[in-house]
Amino acid sequence: MPIDPSMAIKAIAPTPGEWNVGGVGSLDGTPTTGAGAASGTSGNFGQLLTDQLGSLEKSQTDAASASRAMADGTATDPTAAIVAVERAQLSMQLAAQLRTKGVEALQEIFRTQV
Repeated sequence: MPIDPSMAIKAIAPTPGEWNVGGVGSLDGTPTTGAGAASGTSGNFGQLLTDQLGSLEKSQTDAASASRAMADGTATDPTAAIVAVERAQLSMQLAAQLRTKGVEALQEIFRTQV
């Protein structure tokens, strides 16, 4: 199943003097702004990464509780539970692909001869 990164990545318009690489939004498609926005400094990138990993963990937790509710028969909206599980699965696949690309990029840097 192909991953559609457009559900998690939204562009943020650059502000004057700011290097903008695009913002990674929350899973509902709203872009991250403020302290977690990408502004070209390593502190903000670290905070952005931390925020997105927290969002990934929250989606996984929500999906687990939704699937438990489905198994127990206490789910009020089965469609929402299925959507939560699918969203968590896609988010995890996207995170795994981003991690793989990051590792490949680091390995390429280490192979570069100076």
